[in-house]
Amino acid sequence: MGPIPSAITLHQKSRLLEVVFGPDERYELSCEFLRVHSPSAEVRGHGPGQGELPLGKEHVNILTIEPVGQYAVRLVFDDGHDTGLYTWAYLQRLGRDRDRLWQTYLDARAAAGAARPGLPPQTEG
Repeated sequence: MGPIPSAITLHQKSRLLEVVFGPDERYELSCEFLRVHSPSAEVRGHGPGQGELPLGKEHVNILTIEPVGQYAVRLVFDDGHDTGLYTWAYLQRLGRDRDRLWQTYLDARAAAGAARPGLPPQTEG
C-alpha cells in the first residue's frame, strides 16, 4: 500500500491545501498549482500530447474536498472543474516535485505566449 496522508487541510482564504504524510513530510500546495496539475483527462488528455495548458487559474479556489474510497480525494474547484481524482501517491508526488513541476508549467506558459510571473504563494514542504 502507498502513502496515506495523516491530515489534509484546506485553507480557503490563502488558497492552499496542506497535505501531511508524517512528521517530516508536509506540503502546502496552492489551489492554482493543483488545478493546473489536475490528473483529469481534460487536463492530461487521453494520450501523449493531447493535454491542455490550463490558463487563467491564478485565483481559482477549492470549494470542497470529497473522499474517494481509501485512496484519493476529488477536489471541487470554483471554476467548475471536479473530474480529477488526486490519489495519495499523486498528492505526495506533487508535493515532492512541486518546484520542478511549477517551473515546467511556467515554461510551457511562456512558450505559449502566456507568461505568468513568479510562484504562487506557498511555503516549503
